[in-house]
Amino acid sequence: MKLVTFKNHHGSETGILVNDAIYSLSKIDNTLPQEMGLFLKNWERNSDHARKIEQDILSGKYAEQGMPYNSAELLAPVPHPTSCRDGYAFRQHVAAARRNRGVPMIPEFDMYPIMYFTNHNAVQGPGDVMCMPDHFEKLDFELEAAVVLGKQGRNIKAEHADEYIAGYMIMNDMSARRLQMEEMMLNLGPAKGKDFSTVIGPWLVTPDELSSFKTSPKAGHIGANYNLNMSCKVNGIEVSKGNMGDMDWTFAEIIERCAYGVTVWAGDVIGSGTVGTGCFLELNGTGKLNDPNYKEQWLQNGDVVEMEIDGLGKLVNTIRHEGSDFSILSLKKQALEG
Repeated sequence: MKLVTFKNHHGSETGILVNDAIYSLSKIDNTLPQEMGLFLKNWERNSDHARKIEQDILSGKYAEQGMPYNSAELLAPVPHPTSCRDGYAFRQHVAAARRNRGVPMIPEFDMYPIMYFTNHNAVQGPGDVMCMPDHFEKLDFELEAAVVLGKQGRNIKAEHADEYIAGYMIMNDMSARRLQMEEMMLNLGPAKGKDFSTVIGPWLVTPDELSSFKTSPKAGHIGANYNLNMSCKVNGIEVSKGNMGDMDWTFAEIIERCAYGVTVWAGDVIGSGTVGTGCFLELNGTGKLNDPNYKEQWLQNGDVVEMEIDGLGKLVNTIRHEGSDFSILSLKKQALEG
């Protein structure tokens, strides 16, 4: 089952995607909530109703209510997550990034999964990503997958954690590297380097849709894993590719860590972290390591970023300048010079 959030005349509502058409769930069944957050709070009941609607649609009912997918304005599938965390699951990315900085691989990576909180109020879906001048100082994408939880829990063991996942999505963890690197020199962050935009979408895919892609987790790990090709294009040129099956830490293990000593909630979004080769920071570092004359690439105003993951769809965004010259980096420089 594929669920979306799309714009309507009054704001937004939750829909189901069937054969390239979107159907409003609440119009078909008025007991279903319009808002995805409320839908997730009673996930088991609401998803059962949505599955019955999906079967009715496939049998020919409600044909007149379908709206062509390409005519809808999609928002983030979960527009207002209760929280947004991002993990660090791909060893290839971590090892390459550390190698490029001239530091050894950190052994703690293999001991436990880690995550950080990002700004859940800056989550967005397909469309324009608005950026301020300082964001364009080494503006980067990060190719990831994400899950959203469909029930609350606390101290969840990894062997049970997949039961808490309502669905999977593509995630683009947008990153302003200049801001990120400056603030992390103080051993805190990434904060302003990350809080302006986290993109998820284009839809939420329930785990049963991915069953044919299931694969074994890495040795010594537990939880569901999926053989899903991942790619990112910038202005039509492929710059990154990987596979979700290369996750070293599974989502189940990341959820276990997230829920230790704290309640996780239906509507919480958790990212995988960047796949190997999944950002310009890593690609530029590897390129310069191999060739001192390598020309760095960063996202620019007007760039179109297309991320695609097997089974999860294609997430498309255009980078836009917000039209302001306000710069906190310039203020800092003026203060130092004054």
